[in-house]
Amino acid sequence: MQQQTKQFFVTGIDTGIGKTVASACLVNYLQADYWKPIQSGDLIDSDSMKVAEWTNKTTTIFPERYALQTPASPHESAAREGITMDLADFQLPQTPNNLIVEGAGGLFVPINSSTYLIDLIKHLQLPVVLVTKNYLGCINHTLLAIEALRTRQIPLAYLVFNGTFNLYSLRAIKAFLDDTTQLIHLPTVDKISKETLHQISTTLNLEEDE
Repeated sequence: MQQQTKQFFVTGIDTGIGKTVASACLVNYLQADYWKPIQSGDLIDSDSMKVAEWTNKTTTIFPERYALQTPASPHESAAREGITMDLADFQLPQTPNNLIVEGAGGLFVPINSSTYLIDLIKHLQLPVVLVTKNYLGCINHTLLAIEALRTRQIPLAYLVFNGTFNLYSLRAIKAFLDDTTQLIHLPTVDKISKETLHQISTTLNLEEDE
């Protein structure tokens, strides 16, 4: 019997939280393909380019649905370029492989004046991998993100603790989780490279209970 493919949407509690590193590790571990629906700015060093650099050459990197020039919130970047983005514009790429989809910023980054990244996740019907990082305020931001996913009945498959965490923060966040959410701990990476992320990927254990 053919094993069902796995597809996840990687998002974070803030910008610059480690979503792309987490995505690359998941691509390596799952031998998955990768798709970034919206890239807003940094087109000469995009997240798709980084994941291509950090993963196997056999990984398929699907092109962005929107590659926007301005390094700003997607709705602002699109408006400056005379583009209107709607949920109907986004469809999952067809692949027989596992797939990692990476968002832009956090859950409530706007796509247009009334639509947010969390709406795109709901539209694509994907379970979420939420990336969090230790800083003052991370408990509040993480719990708000979890609660927002619950409100929209979006499954939180994995919570990624990126880097070293304060013990009190760790306990507070874990206590808020449902039993269905599994944990991933990623070490602090001082210098990101293909070799380093491949090594980290070998330490992951994402096997779900049957």
